[in-house]
Amino acid sequence: MKRCVWAGDDPLYQEYHDEEWGVPSYDDRHLFEMLILEGAQAGLSWITILKKRENYRQAFDGFDAKKIARYSEKKIEKLLLDPGIVRNRLKVNATVTNAKLFLEIQKDQGSFSDYIWSFVGSKPILNQWKRHEDIPVTTDESDAMSKDLKKRGFKFVGSTICYAYMQAVGMVDDHVEGCFRYIKRGGKKRNKD
Repeated sequence: MKRCVWAGDDPLYQEYHDEEWGVPSYDDRHLFEMLILEGAQAGLSWITILKKRENYRQAFDGFDAKKIARYSEKKIEKLLLDPGIVRNRLKVNATVTNAKLFLEIQKDQGSFSDYIWSFVGSKPILNQWKRHEDIPVTTDESDAMSKDLKKRGFKFVGSTICYAYMQAVGMVDDHVEGCFRYIKRGGKKRNKD
């Protein structure tokens, strides 16, 4: 079975590629989880985060934003001792900050999903890339998302992280030609020959 080259030969990576990456998600909890995980990945490889994902779910109460928003300094210190997550104080503190801001968006907009999907006009962008090397690391949409999230106070939401997030939650489908998950159909398209 032919996959995007980045999926490599690690079964965990392949499962993520085959079943999750590029699949549209509208579930607020999943959208929050992926926002936190993409931020945690900054400076690291995605496979490192995938291998720690179950530990993250346990350490961060199943990514329950309401619980995370109430974390005390004592809880944060405990998390910083947990080898199952990335023990970076800035990233752990950002998770708490981002949980609070995530809840504000839910309250103001009805759902985080409605807010975040607005950056792509509420429908997935189906790119038509021939090769992995053609895929950009940022786009106008990820720039706009990053700018707005930063303005609201979110942390670890640069444009590159936002674009990876958009790919992860299916706001963008960047499976390349030849990959069994590649879809050629309507929707916004960017071609690079």
